[in-house]
Amino acid sequence: MIGKVAAAGVSLILVVGVVIGVIVGVGHFSHKDGNAANEASHMSTGMKAVTTICAPTDFKDACIRSLTPLANNGTTEPKALVKGAIQVVAEEVQKAVAQAVALANDDKIINNNATLKGALENCKWYLQYAIKDLEDSVSMLAENEIHTINDLSPELKNWLSAVISLKESCLDNLDHPELKNTMMNGLINTTQLTVNALAIVDEIAEILKTFNIPLNFTVASNSRKLLGAAETTTDDEGYPTWFSAADRKLLAVHSNGGVKPNVVVAKDGSGQFKTIGAALAAYPKNNPKKTRYVIYVKAGIYNEWVTVTENMHNVFMYGDGPTKTIVTGRRNNALDGIGTDMTATFSANGPDFVCKSMGFQNTAGPEGHQAVALRVNSDRSAFFNCRIDAYQDTLYAQTHRQFYRNCIISGTIDFIFGDSTTLIQNSRIIVRKPMDNQINAVTAHGRSQARSSTGLVIQNCEIVPERQLFPVRFKIPSYLGRPWKEYSRTIFMENGIGDLIHPDGWYPWKGDFALNTLYYAEYANRGPGANTRRRVKWKGYHVITNRNEALKFTLAAFVRAPRWLKYTGVPFLPGLVH
Repeated sequence: MIGKVAAAGVSLILVVGVVIGVIVGVGHFSHKDGNAANEASHMSTGMKAVTTICAPTDFKDACIRSLTPLANNGTTEPKALVKGAIQVVAEEVQKAVAQAVALANDDKIINNNATLKGALENCKWYLQYAIKDLEDSVSMLAENEIHTINDLSPELKNWLSAVISLKESCLDNLDHPELKNTMMNGLINTTQLTVNALAIVDEIAEILKTFNIPLNFTVASNSRKLLGAAETTTDDEGYPTWFSAADRKLLAVHSNGGVKPNVVVAKDGSGQFKTIGAALAAYPKNNPKKTRYVIYVKAGIYNEWVTVTENMHNVFMYGDGPTKTIVTGRRNNALDGIGTDMTATFSANGPDFVCKSMGFQNTAGPEGHQAVALRVNSDRSAFFNCRIDAYQDTLYAQTHRQFYRNCIISGTIDFIFGDSTTLIQNSRIIVRKPMDNQINAVTAHGRSQARSSTGLVIQNCEIVPERQLFPVRFKIPSYLGRPWKEYSRTIFMENGIGDLIHPDGWYPWKGDFALNTLYYAEYANRGPGANTRRRVKWKGYHVITNRNEALKFTLAAFVRAPRWLKYTGVPFLPGLVH
């Protein structure tokens, strides 16, 4: 993917206060004059709390400066700190949105360049999405108590990591050097303050001890409880044993008669709509977030550019099979001159999106270069029995938590990429024949910060060549992945790996970039391509031999998926196969 352009209970209490900046500069607060003695008293108490909170952070000065104004105003109670902090976050991120809009309307910079203007529009969208993530997360976390923070810290880490991912997507989409530097300078505090918040979440137990706040590992009754071992077992069909009859019925909606969908899409006119886009446009604006909106897409080839917007929660979409219900398109970067993110045939942004038995294609071919079939930002999304086909950049697993089960994914260069927390399980990964003088790389993860919780795990899958690649598989090198960003993290475990994979296993991005900071690992893989004796000798590459180490990257531990997958109707394995 050379030249890649990517589009990128708790009352938040102590933690989110540190992120008040998500784009906040130090000088945005004003100091108040007042009684010196009282002010000193407030500073003494408030600054002790600020110093304690900021102790584990990577950018301590930025942390202390961002929280000091609240302490100066006499704020020492955690909830009050957070309330003020969230308002500042929203206001300051909105200023960054305004900056993107202003730049998009600056004729001297844009100079009638539609691609550049579109990139700035995308930047605006990513920042607004970050604001929405903030608001949704705070609403959920505010319902819980401070002592349950350890249970909910994965939710907070997911949000904070998504803020970093969305900021990176904004910047990656800008090719214009001057424009990119302008936006980068405007967002410089985002990374530092978000990384600080991630550090605080990592050390929250010790921080709370300092405040004499006892920990309680039981989430409040209005939150989803972590699953115990007994709750994660599966039956002969691969479904969790605790899976309700109603949810099984939903997963089998078509094949077994199932529940009645809200809308039916059919090209022959036998449904309410002839296009998927029209069915999504009918999504009720007042739909409660917990209510499933079920769309049945009958067999047919749908040549559409489809987007499930961020406001469409809990959409369940299913078809008649991945080779019968197909969404197709051919937008691409090389021939159309548009950003990678905008080439996607199908984009899922709304939280809790579930899809079953559908196919997604981008038919631009290898000459189209970056040409995405499926782009996913949806948090807690799941795809079951789907097919995702393209060449370069097939699946853009962009942000948040994602799960793929019993799917087929095909491509050539970096064809599974993004900066999400994603696990692909029990699937078939098909490596295709690229253009002349190109290599294949299955993955290109985009983690840009060491404290970010994102990563890509491929478990119990089969990695094989397509028919056209098979006779030349030893002449065209194929690799498990290469590092798109400095802290790229990818784990292959318990897979069957064909002999098409080069003995080195992994390929550098450019020179020694990221080779010491990435985390690439393999565990208990099988097949001729799984031999690790001749693998790369990078500092960041690991062969995992300890089962307990491998358990850290399972669905239950890494993605924390059992908390939300049980509501999707998708079968899953929470731990290791063996």
